[in-house]
Amino acid sequence: MKKIIPFDARQRLLEQARRYLETPNLVFRERDRAVSVLLKALKVADLDLRREIILILGGVAKEEIYWPLYDILKDEDEPDELRDQAAIHLAVIGPFLDDPQTLNRRLISDLEQGELDLRVRAIMALGWEGNIAAAIPLIECLYDPFPEIQEMAVNALCNLKESRLMGLLADRIEKGSFEQQRAILFNLWRFRDRQEEVAAIYRRVLEEGDPALRRDVLALLGQLGQRPENIALYRAFLEDENPGVRALALERLFELRELEPECLTTEELMAFLDDKAMEVKRTALSLLHGPRPSSQDEG
Repeated sequence: MKKIIPFDARQRLLEQARRYLETPNLVFRERDRAVSVLLKALKVADLDLRREIILILGGVAKEEIYWPLYDILKDEDEPDELRDQAAIHLAVIGPFLDDPQTLNRRLISDLEQGELDLRVRAIMALGWEGNIAAAIPLIECLYDPFPEIQEMAVNALCNLKESRLMGLLADRIEKGSFEQQRAILFNLWRFRDRQEEVAAIYRRVLEEGDPALRRDVLALLGQLGQRPENIALYRAFLEDENPGVRALALERLFELRELEPECLTTEELMAFLDDKAMEVKRTALSLLHGPRPSSQDEG
């Protein structure tokens, strides 16, 4: 049960809490008192104020806030959005705790034994950089019967930023469900030290994978930088039956003109003004009249 505070005392407490939230420097100057006030207010404030309190305590009082956050995460009477915020903030502060393993064990137990919504939030809370202790339980979630669990586990595993996990995730692109494949593809960019391998995986999926993934993967591949080795792939997709894919391939080739001026001539670009799809026509028109590449004009 939540502690009942008399009305007048509650009002004074909330006024003190708002004062600290409005004057963050005061929190640092009066840290111990401020943290005590804000932790008490966290139990009785309205939703908006509680969200603000979590934000500021997550920055200045990680050791004091992580158990209250865990209690919120587990409390079925709390609003869903606050439970989600608690899970996210646990993942944010996890790497900075002096001893996160007790919390880790609680969350892993929740993941293995809790109801679906608690399991999802436990996964969210476990997904922080360097949390290798959570790797095996999270890997097991890739084979869970609930797609939501699978997708959240992908996000959490990628948040661990453990490069050795990339091979496992790449394998699941071949064997997992469509939803799991998509979740993995949208998260592989997190492995920043393996960008060449990630780009190769994206190209393979574009060439051999589900056509329904093409537009998304084209967008993801473009986020890895301008790569001349992608020119032939982009040109092949200029004839794709999906107008969204054609339009995006056109944009990608236009971007590469800074490195390879001949990859897309102005005449080729103008030809797309007659494309049967309005989306492609608009894209071509926008590129023709937008900022020109720094390379020489082919026209």
